[in-house]
Amino acid sequence: MKIRSIVIENYRNYEQVKLNFDEKLNIIVGDNAQGKTNLLEAVYVSGFGKSFRTNKESDLIHFDKEFGSVRIEILKDNGLLETIEYRILSNNKKAFLINGVNITKISELLGTVNIILFYPDDLKLIKDSPQERRKFINRELSHINKIYCLDIIEYSRILVQRNELLKKMSYKPEFKDMVEVWDEQLSDKGARLIVKRNQFIHSLDEISRDIHSRITDGKEQLSVKYITAVKNRDNYDTIKFELLDQLKKNSEMDFRRGFTSVGPHRDDLEILINGINIKSFGSQGQQRTAALSLKLSEIEIVKNEVGEYPILLLDDVMSELDINRQKDLIYAIKGVQTIITTTDIKNLLDDYINDSKIIKIKNGNVIGH
Repeated sequence: MKIRSIVIENYRNYEQVKLNFDEKLNIIVGDNAQGKTNLLEAVYVSGFGKSFRTNKESDLIHFDKEFGSVRIEILKDNGLLETIEYRILSNNKKAFLINGVNITKISELLGTVNIILFYPDDLKLIKDSPQERRKFINRELSHINKIYCLDIIEYSRILVQRNELLKKMSYKPEFKDMVEVWDEQLSDKGARLIVKRNQFIHSLDEISRDIHSRITDGKEQLSVKYITAVKNRDNYDTIKFELLDQLKKNSEMDFRRGFTSVGPHRDDLEILINGINIKSFGSQGQQRTAALSLKLSEIEIVKNEVGEYPILLLDDVMSELDINRQKDLIYAIKGVQTIITTTDIKNLLDDYINDSKIIKIKNGNVIGH
């Protein structure tokens, strides 16, 4: 899978841009605040249906315009050519067209083009809060599994309803019986999520362990453990029963606190090196190397799931890595179409530069490519 071209109109600080991409390496070069990340973001929203920087669609439109759009052309490995167009209006509304046909749900978009984004905050994945690691799991699983995407949306909706009801319990005890209705639905969707997460994290553990061993010359063994409320993670019926039982047992505590204390919305990952939890005891170098291994493993997971390598977006990541980790990253992404941003091409290795298409950006304009 490759992105052949992108056409941008009134997006962020771009008025009109048309670019063709190299099927291997593309380096976007420019000073800070010139539009490098904006260009990368335009590619990202075409695949995910939303930005990784804002939740407001209107933020994406050029400051003095009423309408913006992004269109990308994708060449699949089977030779098929597809287009995705993303349209945004100043009233915070958006629309997507696949091959000229309007789609009504974001879930219909996911999987049309597979994209992995790697940006500096990802290097904090290990030491950040559990919420960030759950976002990592949900983002990757939603993109390769439409059913998971629908399940996480529905689970989140049910969770909000249950929590709202719990907050009302303090002054309307008669609502207690109604909580059981939400418990049934929450345990159903929660069990579906846990089964898929367990499979994903098992693959993540295996692949990232091999990558990390290679990066550290076999000196360190990385392992990823799934932390969730249930003991059995393989069988839907068993998980649902256990979740339902825990929701009932914790109901009094949930009533007092006003929120749901059990379920996949509380899940986490434990990252270990040689059996030691590196969130608490690892060095910054170990944490960054482990995060790099996790991100690189996504490439192989997507390939195994959909049969094609994804497009890799690297937003100023190289400047955050030392030379050895740069080499490891470059070795791992050979054969994967990559679009990278940097303020200084000198930050990159010579062999990486020589095999790349250079795109220079200044004030929202492409001045050389």
